[in-house]
Amino acid sequence: MVTLSDVAKEANVSKMTVSRAINHPEQVTPELLALVEKAMTKLDYHPNSVARALVNNRTNVIKFVTLEDIDTTEPYYMNLLFGVARGLKADSYAIQLVTDIDQIQKGNADGYIITGAREYNYPIFDELKKPFIFFGETSSNFDFVDTDNRYGTSIATKYALERGYQDAVFIGIDVKEGFEYAREYGYLASMQERNLEPKIFRTGNHSHLAEKLIDEQIENIKPNTCFICASDRLAIGVCRALSRLNKKLPEDYGVIGFDGVFLDQVSNPQLTTVKQQIFKMGDMLAQLILEKIKQSGSAQGQTYVKPELVVRGTTK
Repeated sequence: MVTLSDVAKEANVSKMTVSRAINHPEQVTPELLALVEKAMTKLDYHPNSVARALVNNRTNVIKFVTLEDIDTTEPYYMNLLFGVARGLKADSYAIQLVTDIDQIQKGNADGYIITGAREYNYPIFDELKKPFIFFGETSSNFDFVDTDNRYGTSIATKYALERGYQDAVFIGIDVKEGFEYAREYGYLASMQERNLEPKIFRTGNHSHLAEKLIDEQIENIKPNTCFICASDRLAIGVCRALSRLNKKLPEDYGVIGFDGVFLDQVSNPQLTTVKQQIFKMGDMLAQLILEKIKQSGSAQGQTYVKPELVVRGTTK
């Protein structure tokens, strides 16, 4: 078994220098750090993560805090969690799931990744003594990672109009949240670029509510229109209503969803959607919170990850 002494001998430095290079690399010169890393690689030496955590007065635990209900059958959050776990694994960090707001500060952790936060929760985060980062755009100056929602609906709307649909209607989610405002804005901006009158409907994020909305409004929506939906759930409801009303997809009407996690693939026909890079965002959240911990809480900024449009059977 390779020891710290073996690494020190191979690098021709003291054990203290090797320990400092491992636990406090900022305290050694780049040349010394390179020597130690080379020796560690040659000897296949892997520092004990528990010992390193003790030296640095850390727990090697990140709390993943969600302030909204997670359906365990919903792949969105499961994919995000896997992405976070993968990012933390590289630094031998563990992830602890917290679903009760009263449990956030109970127990020890080196930092927090927070999802589902609302403005009325913000005072709680101001009290946190350890670094944190949000998943999802916030109205405050907190660090966060999120999908570029505005860009997503913008490319969806532009694609629909370029494919020959004469009009585009936005079906939004009836919530007062940043992601929804951004998705509406992307649609509005693309319509205004073409001097087209925007048409926006909002409903709860359930397929049966979107289906009901189409039943009520279809007489007012002319053929050759594409529905730009704020989620795949809404888009599936729209498709179901159009099919039941004997409207042809994608000839008479087009439908584009948003998320691209699972529902887009089980829809019939398969759904054209704005696909979020969930794994990538989870990995980025992990990297940023670890960097923030290393930098004693220094701001990491606000990061937007561009989604991609995946074209399938519900558009021309």
